Amino acid sequence: MSEQYHVRIEKERLVFSSAHFITYDRDICEPLHGHNYHVAAEVRGPLEENHYVVDFIAIRDALQVIVDELDHRMILPTAHPTILVEEQEQEKEVTVTHGKRRWVFPREDCVLMPLANTTAELLARYIGCRLLDALENRTGERPTWVRIEVDECDGQWGVCQLQDE
Repeated sequence: MSEQYHVRIEKERLVFSSAHFITYDRDICEPLHGHNYHVAAEVRGPLEENHYVVDFIAIRDALQVIVDELDHRMILPTAHPTILVEEQEQEKEVTVTHGKRRWVFPREDCVLMPLANTTAELLARYIGCRLLDALENRTGERPTWVRIEVDECDGQWGVCQLQDE
């Protein structure tokens, strides 16, 4: 008989409120809007010396740092083919253009993400990669499997599973 273990964390406080916009149907850009995103995480692996996959506190604290960095911010994709995001160093602003549309945000209110679009699925990947790095830094071990779920609208989940091959 084989055994597999995983831990899952989903807490009321693992939430962030952010503004964004995405493109769809090739190049239609939706209006600027926001969500109260909820985050859940699952980590699989063998039991370690304390007989758990990874300490719940380590996951909770790492996720809290990540969601706090995203909370009350404008999230912007820097790898989008038609949304141009430019930092204006001297003015401490970020200018964003898409076609004839233009937005200017205070730099301190923005999180620039190396994503092609700020969809829930790609936010889940971003958070998952950040979580893996944080857990490795905290515990000295990098989990080989993580699943991140991002709920953008009361039951609309974007999910990313990251696994070492």
